[in-house]
Amino acid sequence: MQVILLERIEKLGQMGQIVMVKPGYARNFLLPKKKAIRATKENLSHFETQRAQLEANNLKRRDEAQYVADKMRGAYISIVRQASEMGHLYGSVRSSDIASGLLNIGFTVTKAQIKLLTPIKTIGAHIANVILHPEVIVEVNVVIAKSAEEAALKIAEEKTKKQKPQQSEEA
Repeated sequence: MQVILLERIEKLGQMGQIVMVKPGYARNFLLPKKKAIRATKENLSHFETQRAQLEANNLKRRDEAQYVADKMRGAYISIVRQASEMGHLYGSVRSSDIASGLLNIGFTVTKAQIKLLTPIKTIGAHIANVILHPEVIVEVNVVIAKSAEEAALKIAEEKTKKQKPQQSEEA
């Protein structure tokens, strides 16, 4: 099925491109979420008349997302979980846990916006990507610990680790 993309979609294409996708992907994801429209002659002519407005809206949303990303960059989230003596969690940390951690420090995101590089199943420092806009992705530091005090110590330790390489570069 051919569709016209209304926004940039990772691994698929840019706004305005006509791409071929599987019918189920179009019916179940792209069309209901208004990320694309069917590639018909009427829709193509309608898209071309609305293209400038869509690009302006996309640019505005991207600028807003970039503003939030600048504030969020370098944020640390601490999550307290029970773990074994070896540091393995009883369960795992999910994207919804990270979303609620971000909410606690003042950022409202959904669990769908959080992309974990690997499942978090151990105590320590991890990185999660927050997708604020298809073109704006920010890394957030997630610290998993057995207690709040241990989490605060690990956050302080991680911050000093990140500052030392910057100090050596400046010298």
